Amino acid sequence: MHVNKLAQSTMGLNVMTEDQVERIHHATLDILQRVGVKVFEPEALDLLHGAGALVDGNLVKIPPILVQQAIESAPKVVPLATRDGKRAITMERGRIYYGTGSEVPFTIDLDSGERRKPLKEDICNTGRLVDALENVDFVMSLGLVTDVPVDASDVHQFEAMLLNSTKPILFTAYNRSGLNAILEMAALAAGGQEKLRDKPSLALYAEPTSPLLHSREALEKLLTCAEEGIPLIYATTPMLGATAPVTVSGAAVVANAEILSGLVIHQLKAKGAPYVYGGGIPPMHMGTSICSYGGPERDLGCVTLVKMSQYYRLPSFTTAGCTDAQVFDQQAGMEAGFNLVVAGMAGGNLIHNLGYMGVGMTSCFEHLLLCNEAVGAVKHLLRGVDVSEEALALDLIEKVGPGGHYLAEGHTMKHFREELYFPQTLNRKNYDAWKLDGSKTFGQAANERVKAILKEHKPAGLPPEVEKQIKAISARRDSEVN
Repeated sequence: MHVNKLAQSTMGLNVMTEDQVERIHHATLDILQRVGVKVFEPEALDLLHGAGALVDGNLVKIPPILVQQAIESAPKVVPLATRDGKRAITMERGRIYYGTGSEVPFTIDLDSGERRKPLKEDICNTGRLVDALENVDFVMSLGLVTDVPVDASDVHQFEAMLLNSTKPILFTAYNRSGLNAILEMAALAAGGQEKLRDKPSLALYAEPTSPLLHSREALEKLLTCAEEGIPLIYATTPMLGATAPVTVSGAAVVANAEILSGLVIHQLKAKGAPYVYGGGIPPMHMGTSICSYGGPERDLGCVTLVKMSQYYRLPSFTTAGCTDAQVFDQQAGMEAGFNLVVAGMAGGNLIHNLGYMGVGMTSCFEHLLLCNEAVGAVKHLLRGVDVSEEALALDLIEKVGPGGHYLAEGHTMKHFREELYFPQTLNRKNYDAWKLDGSKTFGQAANERVKAILKEHKPAGLPPEVEKQIKAISARRDSEVN
């Protein structure tokens, strides 16, 4: 049988055999049943006890049957829509989507190049930039706002993204109160709570605490999302040699136990609620004690968790586009380019952290632009090769014959835009043309393009009355936390 189109958009990256994956799975079940996890939320403890888990204070030992039931009941496909309800993301095997990272305490100023604390305007600019970038599929805040009340900054960050981008939003919330305010905003933009539930345009990012702890705040958010039908990304990041064994497989058992025990609680609260298996396994650099974002150990850990998610047929969340480099330099490009390719080939559904620098402490718009260009190249690569009759072009080859050329042929005119990759900022000029254009480095060209986008791009707005109501929620949240 001839196949003319690819069945999936990832080539596959096999770092483990099926037997190795199953060994991690069974080791995880053993840890959950013998060692257990600590749970610090009363409703979650009641749900687990009622389902047959062994509860001793805050320590919960979970039998394998509860894990299996949770895996079976969780949706295998999770969609996300744009702000106006159009399908934008379908999390299932073979589909990859890239986006920015979340709160970091510093950003690189576009004008001065200096490292400073982010302001709310920076999050607005993140939304506008992502809205315009052709290869970035979803938005996260890329900064921790410092010019609003600290306990309300999560709500302000969501407002900034919601009003400046139509793309799906991945967000964080500090607690249940902040989460409820954010969901109220999202419902206003969607046209009502039922429309938001039917076509969610957002997903919450929450975390267990490694090793093997579920905090009250994390579980309150988990339970709220389950009840409201809002997609939840429950992402763990145990560090090799610090909060997990230094071996990748040992750390994967810890991470898997945290994610699956969270899934059990989530599905006990609301069977069939959307849950995204997430996280990474970064190393603690033994020479500096930093959590490294740019090393190959991190990439191997991410791929391992993606493979576990595929074993369970659960949507996955992972990381790429990040670097340990403190400035936008050759190291930043090398590390981000490498991990963007790895994540795409592995097949992670949601791939975040585009624009992250400085061991996950700093955001940089020029680096985000580089990641946008790299993602375009990755997506082009992963399209594979079309061998349809039209693509093989045998009649055209016969027509042109030996010694001819294809430049003026209709087939070339018809297909070159889809067959060739046209980056927006990367240099494709020869030396003389590059000199004539100002001899710009990529960093200079990226800075110019980012500034042009922020000046010229106008995201689709919401009705003025809706925008007013959304801003009023941020103001109300300020008064609640003061």
